[in-house]
Amino acid sequence: MTWTFTDDVDVFLDAAGPWLTTRPAESTVVWTVTAALRRHGPHAYGDHDPVLGWWRGADGEVAGTLVHTPPHPASLNGLPPEAVAPLMAARRLTLVNADRATAVAVAAHWPGHRVVEELRLYRLGELAPPSPAPGGRARPATPADRDLLLRWYAAFAVDIGGPAGRVGYHARAVDERTAEGRLTLWEHDGVPVSMAGISPRTAGTARVAPVYTPPGHRGRGYAAAVTAEVSRAARDAGADEVLLFTDLANPTSNGVYTRIGYRPLSDRLVVGAEDTGA
Repeated sequence: MTWTFTDDVDVFLDAAGPWLTTRPAESTVVWTVTAALRRHGPHAYGDHDPVLGWWRGADGEVAGTLVHTPPHPASLNGLPPEAVAPLMAARRLTLVNADRATAVAVAAHWPGHRVVEELRLYRLGELAPPSPAPGGRARPATPADRDLLLRWYAAFAVDIGGPAGRVGYHARAVDERTAEGRLTLWEHDGVPVSMAGISPRTAGTARVAPVYTPPGHRGRGYAAAVTAEVSRAARDAGADEVLLFTDLANPTSNGVYTRIGYRPLSDRLVVGAEDTGA
């Protein structure tokens, strides 16, 4: 039983890819992160090299992964209990995103810890667009919307507790998603009032993110409508699974998504070591 680490995404996927394909929905973040690393190189998410790891059990088979792209939390996927202590001995982790049981096991190795966020992964069941639909219509974002989208990306980052100042990262995301038809706006009376994005389809899955409505337009059903539209489009384009994450501290967004057909799949915690300021 052992951990192996690399900064080479192709080496990682050669080793762990077959196991990841057996759990495509639960591995959605791994697939999207590795796709970005392949497309943009090792510094797609920041100045530090990524750390990609896989755990082999007693039978020699892969049975869990780590994907760490600082400054983001280390994402742990599918770890059996016996993999946690060797991981903590091998890597100095101070912030992790993991299923609830694994996150608790990791936190037990710290003198103190705090729960930064509780997340729920949803899977689309039978799509039920809002009825009656709000006023307006969906349309693809275009390059003419770029300035608006950059402002909304920064505001969304603040809403979820992230940094607003990652201008280059946001610009790349906006430009790519606009060019590839993966950003949709809900427009009412000619004015954009909400947006939703969708990840590239990987391992048969696509994940809705981000979804953002400016404060002045909230509570009118725009987010539900635009999310339903991008979810429908992802299915029509061939996604076997359409997924999204929510913050469990936000009952409004959780209610929106369940009403249009999303069903809970699994919960995750982001936990940090108290003494790091992470």
